[in-house]
Amino acid sequence: MLPERELTAADPDYIGFIQSVNKSTGIDLSQYKEAQMKRRLTTLRTKNGYRTFADFYSAMMKDKELFYEFLDRMTINVSEFWRNPNRWEVLRDVILPELLTRSKRLKLWSAACSTGEEPYTLATILADKKILADCSIVASDIDDGALAKAKQGLYLERSLKDVPRDVVSRYFTPQGAMYEISDTFKKNIDFRKQNLLLDKFDTGFDLIICRNVMIYFTEEAKDKLYHKFSASLRPGGYLFVGSTEQIFTPGKYGFESTETFFYRKK
Repeated sequence: MLPERELTAADPDYIGFIQSVNKSTGIDLSQYKEAQMKRRLTTLRTKNGYRTFADFYSAMMKDKELFYEFLDRMTINVSEFWRNPNRWEVLRDVILPELLTRSKRLKLWSAACSTGEEPYTLATILADKKILADCSIVASDIDDGALAKAKQGLYLERSLKDVPRDVVSRYFTPQGAMYEISDTFKKNIDFRKQNLLLDKFDTGFDLIICRNVMIYFTEEAKDKLYHKFSASLRPGGYLFVGSTEQIFTPGKYGFESTETFFYRKK
């Protein structure tokens, strides 16, 4: 492994890397917290034997596997089913019943869905309420590799540690060391590639789930995304965020705080 170069806030090598990536892929790394992202990508660069970010970028553009490794490192694909179970219980017992008083055909979106644990968790809850077939679920991520894993629907047992045992027995099938989710759920989720910062959003959602992603963005990027999420929700719709992602001025985006980490569009 080659030694890491000392990086500074004005490092032209890293700045050039950010600009090149943005120009060729549309991914704007300047919208992520710099210290975290630079440290993460420096580790990846040196692990692969490149002294500079310029060399790493050139190699990444020629090597598909290296580019996918970059995407995986950038998007922090760490997820699990029923992450923070008490929040999913609030969604099941409080938020969804409220939404269902207005419509029995809900439009739902799992943004930055990673490898699919989040939208599948949502789908199992809807199935238990006997409304899955009547609902529309979109799940999006910027990482093709993560989306491919989500569509495959195979997971290690540790990803299911917080899933109620009866849910596991009903909706998952053991496949050696893995568990496969029922094909019913694969067919009911529309997985799409999407760049949250760059792409336009669909509208008319009753619920948007975007958890444990915003913490990696700058304050400017968060502000932009909260406005975009608000515009995509129906009045009375909800944004569900992660346990470290409290919105301190929800009124600025047309939201009001109801349950913890749930924000309703006014």
